[in-house]
Amino acid sequence: MQIPAIGLGTFRLKGRQVIDSVSTGLELGYRHIDTAQIYDNEAEVGRAIAASGVPRRDLFVTTKIWTGSLGRDRLRASLAQSLDKLQLDQVDLTLIHWPSPGDAVPVQVCMEALADARAAGLTRAIGVSNFTIAHLTQAIDTVGASQIATQQIELHPFLQNRKLADFTRAHGIHLTAYMPLAYGKVMQDPVLQGVAQAHGATPAQVALAWLLQQGHAVIPSSTRRDHLAGNLAAAALRLTDQDMAAIAALDRGERLANPDFAPQWD
Repeated sequence: MQIPAIGLGTFRLKGRQVIDSVSTGLELGYRHIDTAQIYDNEAEVGRAIAASGVPRRDLFVTTKIWTGSLGRDRLRASLAQSLDKLQLDQVDLTLIHWPSPGDAVPVQVCMEALADARAAGLTRAIGVSNFTIAHLTQAIDTVGASQIATQQIELHPFLQNRKLADFTRAHGIHLTAYMPLAYGKVMQDPVLQGVAQAHGATPAQVALAWLLQQGHAVIPSSTRRDHLAGNLAAAALRLTDQDMAAIAALDRGERLANPDFAPQWD
């Protein structure tokens, strides 16, 4: 299964805002839409998809199971509720959004429940998000690395997560970068500005191209048509080895997604 390299993230988008963003994105050519139960916008995403007229077979829709629904007796039912909200019979990819806080629900239980939901036809593929090396190791032991379609983690020039990214790649597991623009901080960075000027691009496009050239998928979000179009155009930008090295040197471990229930990061 091929995950489209550039997706449209919907984190923090609500109501009319998310409907307009997804509608505009689909009009511009986005075909990968990323949502989650905790975003509280699955119904609006579903409305935008239904109204778009884009054939279902052309879309790739991802959702994520929240921590309160990771138990064996809850996951499948919660995913069925997500499908109702999205007005879909099946999503393309379902992720465990975060490891269970304090590992209250073991990874083995989460992954077995997720695999059961796939066997029941609720999702085409399964994966994980925000898993540490220890959690990912348990997931691999449970379902096998080949069954984990992606690991979605925070990844941008200022948090390159090298230890975890290297481990994930070493096991043949694809990576999806969330917050790839670091909440817009990439726009103010002098190095990224310089690379962008040399290519006639924007710093956002440079940050996305840097991730894409490493083989990752990216899921930036925006409510502005010009930004949505610009992010999509990042696929055509080709950075030099020197550009890639300069951006690699920007890592400063700046983690933006770090809730109080987050695991102990690698």
